[in-house]
Amino acid sequence: MKANDAWAEVAAAIRRHSGFVVVGHAIPDGDCVGSVVGMGHILASLGKQALLVLEDEMPPAYRFLAGSEQVLQPHAVQEWLPQVIYLDCTGRERAGDRLAACLEACPTIINIDHHVSNEYFGTINRVEPTAAATCEMLVTLADELGVPLEPRLATALYTGLLMDTGSFRYSNTRPHTLRTAARLLEAGVDVNRVRISLFESRSLQEVGLLRTALASLQFAAGGAVAWMTLRYEDLVALDAHAYHFEGLIDQARAVQGVEVALLFREIEPGLVKVGFRSKGRVDVNLLAGRLGGGGHPRAAGARLHGDLQSVQSRVLAMVEKAVHECTRSTGS
Repeated sequence: MKANDAWAEVAAAIRRHSGFVVVGHAIPDGDCVGSVVGMGHILASLGKQALLVLEDEMPPAYRFLAGSEQVLQPHAVQEWLPQVIYLDCTGRERAGDRLAACLEACPTIINIDHHVSNEYFGTINRVEPTAAATCEMLVTLADELGVPLEPRLATALYTGLLMDTGSFRYSNTRPHTLRTAARLLEAGVDVNRVRISLFESRSLQEVGLLRTALASLQFAAGGAVAWMTLRYEDLVALDAHAYHFEGLIDQARAVQGVEVALLFREIEPGLVKVGFRSKGRVDVNLLAGRLGGGGHPRAAGARLHGDLQSVQSRVLAMVEKAVHECTRSTGS
């Protein structure tokens, strides 16, 4: 593992330059959006220019965040800035092919992330795999820069923290995580608005995807492996977009006795996205890594070329083997 740069070095680099392109990963989730929008507020408070860019469309669930309207897609950018901050990205390519190509020549690349699979691709790297979310890390950065937490910033960072901890249910929730959340709440987060926007405003597409996915639910390894399947024709029929799938796989992981849950999503004929979730005994980051993907020990993903059935057979064989090996090693 490459050495981490201190927060003081990250802060010094931000102070040195007048503005930054701020990017997150493709198919943005709550931590990605919250950190990008939050970084926009941090830079604005310092009098810096902030160009916020995401490869894919802003998910409607996060448009309630003040500052989310400033997030552009690459085709809408008229002039790029020479410095860039990558947030919640394991590698440059995670930002998306179009976006990574636009930023290829940037002389200063600040990489802030919490994934154990991070590639330390920046000129300055701050990677904390023990952090619950990139948004949690940005609270530390705000303190380092002397930026006060105010309601707009606090709400963006709280949103990312809430989503990446599963509403503080996941094992990445540490005492420090809850102390950070308390600080953000004290800064003026509108908890009711956050709750309604994130958890009580499901679209018809999301409900349709949930119904279709649950209808496909299957089990293997004596119930220790569960998987759901969404075919390309299902997605077309439901007019589903990438942001509609967030949290869907957790429905399979929630079943009693399941150790590893999988979601096979046929993005297009011949290309399948596989989502992995673990209750803890199986490191799915390692499994996804064997397929060219990555993520966290309990949440990871990969994209595989091939027809849906062959991809499923390959992945299920690997996962069942991992579960059996884990069972043998623990004696349960």
